[in-house]
Amino acid sequence: MKKILAFVLAACMALSLAACGSAPSAESSVPAPSEPASSGEASEPAPGAESDLEYVKANGKMIIGYTVYEPMNYTDANGEFTGFDTELAVAVCKKLGVEPEFIEINWDTKEVELNAKSIDCIWNGLTIDDDRKATMALTDPYVVNAQVVVMKSSAEYTDTSSLAGKAVCAEAGSAGETTIAADENLSQADYISKDVQTSCLMEVAAGTCDAAVLDLTLASSMTGEGTDYADLVIKDRLAEEYYGVAFRKGSDICDAVNAAFGELKADGTMETLAEKYGLSLA
Repeated sequence: MKKILAFVLAACMALSLAACGSAPSAESSVPAPSEPASSGEASEPAPGAESDLEYVKANGKMIIGYTVYEPMNYTDANGEFTGFDTELAVAVCKKLGVEPEFIEINWDTKEVELNAKSIDCIWNGLTIDDDRKATMALTDPYVVNAQVVVMKSSAEYTDTSSLAGKAVCAEAGSAGETTIAADENLSQADYISKDVQTSCLMEVAAGTCDAAVLDLTLASSMTGEGTDYADLVIKDRLAEEYYGVAFRKGSDICDAVNAAFGELKADGTMETLAEKYGLSLA
């Protein structure tokens, strides 16, 4: 009898410990990013889903494609994944009744990832332009940006003619690359393509590039006094542009996100986030 009682008590204790070990930890307000997306690997379609919005809601999550781009999506000094777009996406997903899942992508193949349903949207300081309007569904503009010329503080600069024949870099597939190609003087520079904008800053800091053409949003937060690139400054402000979130062409999620934007503007959430990250709302 004692042996039986001992066995029962031991079994109860084991179950109790197992329950304690499986207790969920406190959820972070911003989910940690998932592994980078692999081109062409689509998430499993939910049974019976028809429209994009139904598809996302049936899956219970919206897969958000991003690149590391401060202050939009990045990991801060405390190791927390954050940013204006990160926090805004979390707030929008809450209104849509789904969970956000952040996946780092290759910016050069972002449209491929989107159309393959590896991701549900591109939410990462995406510049709205006519080419993208033709191939994707874009939300209303929500942030104002500009392309800027970043150089060492000691470098001489008058206007873009100062860079003709010199080494200038930008992120592949970015608005900076488009600006270089469209500018009469910058198009005569020795153009160097980089995978991300932060690599452009490294090139200029190392002296392997004379200048970089980058987003104002990133350059403002990552250059100048008190940053890792204290010797780099913004020398010129070029084309103004607007950011939007991209979905698959014809996607009905776009209208749902626009409606959420309207609510988050009305209640002051977007303005608070813009002030927090030093941005200007559209």
